Order: sequence, then structure tokens, then C-alpha cells
Amino acid sequence: MIEYPSKVMKKYTLGSSKESVLEMIPEQSVKKIILGDKNITLVRVTSNFYAFQGYCPHRGAPLYQGSLNHMNEIICPLHQYRFDVRSGEVKAGACPDLETFPTQLTDKGLEISIP
Repeated sequence: MIEYPSKVMKKYTLGSSKESVLEMIPEQSVKKIILGDKNITLVRVTSNFYAFQGYCPHRGAPLYQGSLNHMNEIICPLHQYRFDVRSGEVKAGACPDLETFPTQLTDKGLEISIP
């Protein structure tokens, strides 16, 4: 059996406390952030945060310019492709799923891990 090394994840922290993050990123908001050399789209739904690749895999439209619908899907501003913010799964459109990144809201801020 061949064992492959797991992806090395780098952890970034936004804010300095849970409260500072909740104040900085309003509910139902879509934000662009840059972590290292990656453009990330960050979404807040209630007190949950979801991070995924910054551009649509179809034609490269910036997803931070998209909108959220009532089913927790980000809607691409170019062709209205829809992606589940929790899993990155494409729900409408013909393109690959989004790459997602783990998030965790802690007492020290919002942790986002990227490869």
C-alpha cells in the first residue's frame, strides 16, 4: 500500500475574538479575503462561516460579487450558477464543485485553514 502525504494546511485567524468577528462580518454577507496567495470568498450564515475559492470554476467570475439565496447557495454574478456554501457542490450549472476551506469560530477569532 502506498501512503501519500496529507495536504499541509496553513491556519489563518481573522479578528481577535468571537465578538470581533461577528461584528466585522455581518450576517448574510459575502466577503473577499486574501490569505497567503489565495483569493477566498467568505460567507456568514447566522453564526456559521464558510470559506471557498474566490472565483467561479466556470468562467472565473468573482464569487464575492455574488449573492446568497435562502437555500445557502452562492449565486455566481456572471451566469447565475449556484453552489452550496457548506459543501461547495454545484447545484445549478455545468462546472466543477468549489474548493472549500475549513473554518472554526473560536474565542481567539475565526480560523480558516488552507493548503
